[in-house]
Amino acid sequence: MKTIVLGTSNIKCDQNAFGALAIQRLLMQDAIDLIQQAYNNGFCFFNTARFYTDSEEKIGIALKNIKRKSFYIATKTKAETPAAFWKDLNTSLNYLKTDYVDLYQFQCTNKIYKPNDGTGMYECMMKAKDDGFIHHIGLSTHNLKIAKNAIISGLYETIQYPLSYLSGKEELELISLCKNYNVGFIATKIRNDGLLPQMDLSIAYMSQFDNVLCVWDIQRESELNTLLDLTKKIPVLDDDKKDRIHKEVIKFTNHFCHGCKECLPCPKNIKIDTCLRSMLSYKRANEIEPDIKNEMMKIKECVHCNLCRIRCPYDLDVPEMLKQNLKEYLNASGGNEDKNEL
Repeated sequence: MKTIVLGTSNIKCDQNAFGALAIQRLLMQDAIDLIQQAYNNGFCFFNTARFYTDSEEKIGIALKNIKRKSFYIATKTKAETPAAFWKDLNTSLNYLKTDYVDLYQFQCTNKIYKPNDGTGMYECMMKAKDDGFIHHIGLSTHNLKIAKNAIISGLYETIQYPLSYLSGKEELELISLCKNYNVGFIATKIRNDGLLPQMDLSIAYMSQFDNVLCVWDIQRESELNTLLDLTKKIPVLDDDKKDRIHKEVIKFTNHFCHGCKECLPCPKNIKIDTCLRSMLSYKRANEIEPDIKNEMMKIKECVHCNLCRIRCPYDLDVPEMLKQNLKEYLNASGGNEDKNEL
């Protein structure tokens, strides 16, 4: 595997990291086996979050008998108060069965915590670092403006942000910005939760960046084996792959939901990201989840307040996308419910 250094943190590791988002859906032993297999085959950076239900516990059990300094752990907190911060950190350390985490991140924040901003949050990070509970400070966000400002602030050693071959010019500019400010770039959503199934395209594309840590959310042994095979000899981003990527980009342009949830909450309690991404999953796997009907039918309650469109960091016409996705759902499911009203 290719080795990278995460900015001023000086965390040096293989470019491909294990993401724990997907192991929430696995039984405990299955998750433990998968994590151990990843470690035994060279993965040394494990990315999780307090928000990822039992993923920290699964990582803690899987790695508890392995020499701690032989791997890195990154986790996150969505806390907005100092009390919640310390509760999250203590819970994470307990579940991860460790005295420290290598990288602790504010997760999906729409603000940049700074010293003396009145929240006390950045001061919590500094104290946790001084006390040895965390070694490095990072920020995870889906908001492009927040990511840019966090990078140039000089307060964060790493930035975590979604990145794939569907990313636009402004998102790709974050990579150069991180390099200029010596901030580590951690890329997630590389395959957009499985909606980009051609792993050879993703790894060939991502390997061209020499300062990006790639977090792969792995759920199955077959996925891990495929990734391991590809890392033995990284596919070259040749003309054929560029052409295949170009076709994928055209297919998704202007109507691809990244699942960032920045559009929520909806005044009508529509689970916008669930509705949009469920139809993308259908187009990929030709299968509709049986419990999605009620969520899809809520789209009819949309009052076109446009809050979701204003909040969307990707400038998508969310109300129109919801309307079109409901039409597609009704066609795919054989439903005839009020099609003419849409």
